[in-house]
Amino acid sequence: MSFGFSVGDFIKVIELANKIRKDFVEAPSQFNAISDEVRSLSIVLLDVEVVLSSRELCKEQEAELKQIANGCGNVLDQLEHILDEYDEPESGHRSPIKRAKRMWKRLKWEPEDIKQLRNRIGTNIGLLNAFIGRLSRDNVVTLVRSQEDRGRQTILDWITSIDYASQQSDFISRRQAGTGQWLLDSAEFTAWIGTDKRTLFCPGIPGAGKTMLTSIVIEEIFMRFENDPSIGIAYLYCDYRRQHEQRFEDLVASLLKQFVQEQPSIPDSVKTLYDRHKDRRTRPSLDELLGLLQAVAAVYSRVFIIVDALDEYQISDGCRQRLLLGLFDLQAKCNAHLFATSRHISSIEQEFEGGLKLEIRSNEEDVREYLDGHMGQLPRFVARSLELQEEIKTNIVNAVDGMYVDYFGCLSNRAYSTRFLLAQLHLDSLIGKRSPKAVQTALKNLVKGSAAYDHAYKDAMERINGQIKDQEELAKQVLAWITCAKRPLTTIELQHALSVEAGESQLDEANIPEIEDMVSVCAGLVTIDEESGIIRLVHYTTQEYFDRTRRQWFPDAQANIIKTCVTYLSFDEFESGICQCDDEFEQRLQSNKFYKYAAQNWGHHARQASTSCRSVIDFLRKQAHVEASGQVLIASNRYRDEVKYSQNGPKQMTGLHLAAFFGVSNAILGLLNSNPPDLKDSYGRTPLSWAAERGHENVVKLLLKQGAEVNSIDSEYGRTPLSWAAKNLHEVVVRLLLEAGADVNLRGGQYGESGLHLAAGIGDKAMVHQLLEAGADVNSRTGVSKSGASALHRAVTRGHDKVVRLLLKAGADVRAKDHCSWTALHRAANAGHEKVVKLLLEADAEVNEENDCEATALHPAAQYGHDAIVEQLIERDADVEARCCDGWTALHWAAEHTRKPTFQFLLKIKTDIEAKKTVILDTPSQTSKSTSYDLDKLMASMKADVKGEDAPLFSSRFATWEPL
Repeated sequence: MSFGFSVGDFIKVIELANKIRKDFVEAPSQFNAISDEVRSLSIVLLDVEVVLSSRELCKEQEAELKQIANGCGNVLDQLEHILDEYDEPESGHRSPIKRAKRMWKRLKWEPEDIKQLRNRIGTNIGLLNAFIGRLSRDNVVTLVRSQEDRGRQTILDWITSIDYASQQSDFISRRQAGTGQWLLDSAEFTAWIGTDKRTLFCPGIPGAGKTMLTSIVIEEIFMRFENDPSIGIAYLYCDYRRQHEQRFEDLVASLLKQFVQEQPSIPDSVKTLYDRHKDRRTRPSLDELLGLLQAVAAVYSRVFIIVDALDEYQISDGCRQRLLLGLFDLQAKCNAHLFATSRHISSIEQEFEGGLKLEIRSNEEDVREYLDGHMGQLPRFVARSLELQEEIKTNIVNAVDGMYVDYFGCLSNRAYSTRFLLAQLHLDSLIGKRSPKAVQTALKNLVKGSAAYDHAYKDAMERINGQIKDQEELAKQVLAWITCAKRPLTTIELQHALSVEAGESQLDEANIPEIEDMVSVCAGLVTIDEESGIIRLVHYTTQEYFDRTRRQWFPDAQANIIKTCVTYLSFDEFESGICQCDDEFEQRLQSNKFYKYAAQNWGHHARQASTSCRSVIDFLRKQAHVEASGQVLIASNRYRDEVKYSQNGPKQMTGLHLAAFFGVSNAILGLLNSNPPDLKDSYGRTPLSWAAERGHENVVKLLLKQGAEVNSIDSEYGRTPLSWAAKNLHEVVVRLLLEAGADVNLRGGQYGESGLHLAAGIGDKAMVHQLLEAGADVNSRTGVSKSGASALHRAVTRGHDKVVRLLLKAGADVRAKDHCSWTALHRAANAGHEKVVKLLLEADAEVNEENDCEATALHPAAQYGHDAIVEQLIERDADVEARCCDGWTALHWAAEHTRKPTFQFLLKIKTDIEAKKTVILDTPSQTSKSTSYDLDKLMASMKADVKGEDAPLFSSRFATWEPL
């Protein structure tokens, strides 16, 4: 018998061993030895079975056990064959015991044969015992590794939850074999991938296949360098529908996460930042993320960064410009290769001038291969006619090849962009044809030129309108939801949304539509990303088309979405109000798939709707439902590793608070009839506070007109509506509040932050200027005492040199100390901001001022190896011999943190340094007149000295470092 590995086959080996073991019960004494071997084998096999029942094996372990099991099976097979050969057939008049005795008497077994079989059985027993031993050790290793993996994943998720891997997997799975090879074979791509610090920019018109080709480039790079750990690879897919999770900080965090993922362990710098923010339950600043990104990327010998669809990345607040500047800066410092795609937008193309450029195009063969692979979608009569198939391919290729007109209507010099998307739409238009003639007629009417997309989409909608009524209605609901949704929806979210029935108090699962039906009725305009489960339109040009024609196809979309959301939020399921623990809260989210979207987005839809909705007011008057919805709105954005994160949001949030949060002015008017404007939630926040934070100008005006208190202070952070507006850079709201009498310097609570502190920390020059003009105290301090941080401290810590210059011009005290007695110069030197240090020194900052540890600015600059700052401070007569409270000098700090260039520079300035913590040697150090130093030994000696360890090169008996 042959034993392929499976639990069932392994059990057969055990059963065979047990059978033979029973056969040996009546064996004569001369067979005791081999009987014992069989019994031992049987026991070990059972032990392995127990192990298999409690854990799964990897492929390597399965292969090893299969080999051992086959060996056991073979030797047991041979034993069984020998015994069967001397056994006699069963008969009714002879007992099994007598049969066994007669068998053993007839059995002729040579001693050498017995010895050979015993050796084979013993070998298999040894192999099985060794296998079990390795499994036991592997269990321990696996447990430790599992704990490490959980800790690793926690940190990676903390960096960002955004993951583009699912999109990459989905895109590359749709690749038609052979497509895109022209780009990989191009001279531009070869030069880009083979030359350090090169940029390859690939523009293309809509539908040219930029995203698919980006996925092909990513796949190529990963395959080419999969065995080279010195190569770092990261990529971004920009998406106009995901701007809520694609701020500049989000993209930086995503790049950082990808580079960290490729390393065998989490870098210490990342762990340190995680520990610091985890304790405070805060997020890292942009500067911290950028610094870490550069540090982690610098570990690799080369770095590849691929960015798709720059044109879809938001341009508000200069985000796109900041992203490009950040990428180019990373390229300069970390030997990065940049690859980017975009539509033809002059402002983007100007950024890539001077680099490699290759227009995205798909050749005729690519489109033919695509069409070949999808002919099976067409009616059967097409499959029976090779001539008709060729006619279809030729006509579609000609139609898409005819699109040589770019976005500005100018004739291109070359046919550079056949369109996979348009080819797909043309092919889809043939699916319902009933005869070859109908197909040929449709092919003659294929539209070419700049109107082709709109015509194809309109044709698809006309096909949808031609379906039976229920299918038409389902298709339009699906398309309306996908088009109008504030973020991409998963299939299960959309299924639940579509099953909500007006006036019902719970979800009827019998009303949930099938995913296949949702897609099939949409005439090829909708697809599902299998990896992420996101249901989306096939292309962003589809979104653009529906944005222009939404009123024609979905005139009541927003009203229907609002009604669906608030109906869902009003279900009886949520009438118990806020969940009291994280487990209960998580269970609520898991059991109600549409709840999170509805709670977080109903107000955005309501704010954009042209008319009010009665069901909105009804929902906002249900206090328990409002509080439950508010919990989702606030808590689900908090850290998941916090203790009771579900409780880290305000309670007693009323409908008025919720309407103010979303800026739904129509609802506020309806609620103010029965509610005062200054209701406070458990955080002490008023509706005006929420509206000011969110920047809803119309609501702020409305609440102020109704007499809302402009100078209320919340109990959570001690902030006023003005400081909330300043923190979020809402200049118009700040002006409205100031005009209404807001006190620009008012603050409270343990944090005691004014709007100026918050704006300075963010680094927004315009907001800082607006507040200073309104009379903000430039030297006010945070906290309850005067020892807190000033606005200058906040700005220098983040390196906002323009704001620092503005604050200094307004009279900021450059020598003021914060709660740790750190001056602004200490903070800037510690963070490594060269420009800021220069500004502070020019403003007469005291270079040798001490903090509460008696350290000067030179100490932290040396500790972190900020060499340019160390030089600036030395030029301003920083005392290189100044000692902190532990007796350490800047030289000690540089040695302790292995900052060799800094150490070498300081050592050249002064060599007669004496430390307080030293070890007196029993024998004098040898002296020498040589002036050359072994820096590594010298640094090791000083590090040992400051730690109280043996320091053979340094002694308090001498005032100088002795040359080696």
